[in-house]
This record gives sequence, C-alpha cells and structure tokens, in this order.
Amino acid sequence: MPPTTLSTKQSEALHECLISLGSNIDPDHYVAQAVDIISRECNLLARSKTIRTRPVGYQQQPDFLNAALLVCTPLEREAFRAYLKGVEDRLGRVRGAIKSGPRTMDLDIVAWDGEVVDDGYYLHDYVKKPVDEVLASSGRSLEPQKCS
Repeated sequence: MPPTTLSTKQSEALHECLISLGSNIDPDHYVAQAVDIISRECNLLARSKTIRTRPVGYQQQPDFLNAALLVCTPLEREAFRAYLKGVEDRLGRVRGAIKSGPRTMDLDIVAWDGEVVDDGYYLHDYVKKPVDEVLASSGRSLEPQKCS
C-alpha cells in the first residue's frame, strides 16, 4: 500500500520536486486543501499563484485552477508519486472513464532534482506558467528531460 503521509526517517537524501496541481471541482477549496496538506507533510520551498485555465481534451467541464509547488522530500521518486496519488485520494479524487475529465485534485511530478520528467511542461501553458513562476521566485532552473 502506498504511503499516505511522509516520514522524515525514510531516507537520508533529500530530493527537490516540482509539482503541478490542478482542480476544477470546487477548485478554490481543493487547491487550498492540497497546499495545506503538502505544506504540513513536506518541506514547501516555493509556490506559484493560481491561474484559471480552460480544460484540455474533454471540453464539457468547468475551468481549472492550476498552480505549482516546489517541495523537498526524503522519498524516492516513485514513492513520492504514490504519496501524491494518496493525497489526491484523500481529497476525493475519482478516476473516471474520461481521463481528462473533472477532478477534485490532480498532482503530477513535473521535475525531479532539477530535471524535467513530464512532457506536460513543454506542451501545456497551465503547467509551464506556474512552474516557471516557481523557478523564478526560487532562483532555480531545469535541465531538459534526458533520453532513455
């Protein structure tokens, strides 16, 4: 079962993670809840302002609120991804038949230890704009995704 909360005793090494978050079901409430949970359970280094964006893909749904967070975590990447999915579940995320459909919360790892790991950063302004704001405010930069 994936971890639902973080423990600082799980690893000695700390990793920096840039997270993209989005919500279009009661988004003001769920974005605030996600930021609250993550800031209590992780070391929150920086956050962007929220931006309102039109849906991508499935159009018959409300606009989204999107933002980005920079956190420090002792977890390895896959364990942290599982943690984020657990936060989504705690916030009532229902994964329906329409992958790009409405959701209370969507949390995705965009960059790990300064390296882009999600093409969404290059493809979608709703990811890129908040992430770039966090980078500028924190004095960080990103390395492009490495070829596998």
